Amino acid sequence: MWRLHLVEPVVALYAFSSFLIYPLVQQYVYRRLWMQLTNTSYPISDNTSRCAAINSSNHTNIHKDVQKQASLFSLYSEILSTVPSLIVTLLLVAYSDRAGRKITIVMPLIGTLIYTTSFLTVSFFELDVYLLIGSSLLSSLFGGLGTFLGGCFAYIADLCKDERQKTLRMAGVDMMIGLLSGVASISTGYFLRAAGFNWPFLTSALFQCLTLIYAVFILEESMKKTPADGSTVDDSHRQSVLKHIICGIYQIFAGASCRFKTVLALLMIILTSFSFAYVGGVFLMTLYELNEPLCWTEILIGYGSALSTLVFLISFLGVSAFTYCGVPQLIIVLMGILSVASGMILAAFAKTTILMFLVRIPMLLAIMPFPVLRSMMSNIVSKSEQGSLFAYLSFLENLTNNVSPAVFNSIYFATVAWYPGFVFLLSAGLCAVPIFALGAVALIGVDVSRHVEGPEPFFTEDEGLVEDGNDSSPLLG
Repeated sequence: MWRLHLVEPVVALYAFSSFLIYPLVQQYVYRRLWMQLTNTSYPISDNTSRCAAINSSNHTNIHKDVQKQASLFSLYSEILSTVPSLIVTLLLVAYSDRAGRKITIVMPLIGTLIYTTSFLTVSFFELDVYLLIGSSLLSSLFGGLGTFLGGCFAYIADLCKDERQKTLRMAGVDMMIGLLSGVASISTGYFLRAAGFNWPFLTSALFQCLTLIYAVFILEESMKKTPADGSTVDDSHRQSVLKHIICGIYQIFAGASCRFKTVLALLMIILTSFSFAYVGGVFLMTLYELNEPLCWTEILIGYGSALSTLVFLISFLGVSAFTYCGVPQLIIVLMGILSVASGMILAAFAKTTILMFLVRIPMLLAIMPFPVLRSMMSNIVSKSEQGSLFAYLSFLENLTNNVSPAVFNSIYFATVAWYPGFVFLLSAGLCAVPIFALGAVALIGVDVSRHVEGPEPFFTEDEGLVEDGNDSSPLLG
């Protein structure tokens, strides 16, 4: 069968199908909890705000109770799905150095399909909404977004030889996620208004089936597997695989110079701390928009989510332009962090619809740090360690992407009664951590190389790895 080395269509279809229902998940849970707590139908208005209907019914206190219960629901769902997803991410992406990258792409697609099908089943048959927590746990056993993106970025790293090409292509993946998610989000509100929840969930499931077919039958593997000597895998081969999974991360740091280890660790701290602050703040924006005094309808929520498309697009154009002009990569990362901090501060004081839409303007460069940091780290490790590197990065990002919403949901639950915007101020304050780490990298210097002290690699070539440890490429092109 004709196959392609293009992972971008998989990312595009995955983003569209996921974000077609992503804005609906919190709204569906919110409406079901509203009906359970009030024994009344959810107030739907054709106006831009539902606050008038809520206030006229004297439901202000109940409205706050629903906000708390919805945040707790998200908290439980995130906690129960975090640990399995983290373990699967670390094992699968590290193992992709031997088994190939496609396993890290196909498995999360299966998990996402299970998750979407569960929402469709609960919505269609009006089952207990708390069954969705179990579906989150089940789908996490197949990996999650971190597993999927880790496999995609490792796939790109296998194909790209030039650092600039690698940076732009990774930035292109982030942009594609934003563009397709925006197209999906802007149609979600109208889809929900016209057809209810069932049809969007069904449409998403069909697109996910199409994505799975492309990934399995059309996408070409980027790595050549080492052929086995026999039809069965012997004990030594099993031990070799297990040894690689467990010790693959150690191989990146083994024998490297102290300066290399310090800079690589600081870059990881920058990526994870920034992801924690950014994801935690963005995750609660939909819940914040449903709350008083905004009380957004599904149409406005769809438009708000769609405006995030500009963030991904402008961030990609920013990375492309700054890279072409030779702007140092650390400066590009700093601009992205400051973009998020300024946007979160504005969101904390947004009390009108217009101001909430304007929040997206200062955050137009928010995505720039992610592809730049991944490319910087990928460039200084050997080809045989790309899977291990992205396994660890995906593990850290998956950890922050699951823990951050749980932490911010807990804080929002405790502060929503007296100041709902506190979580956004916290997100802006946490941006100081990656800024300080970025300053430390600038002081140490970015002209590091991986000087391996010993001639022997941690794994032998008989175990499927080729020694490639003396990569002296600088962090900044």
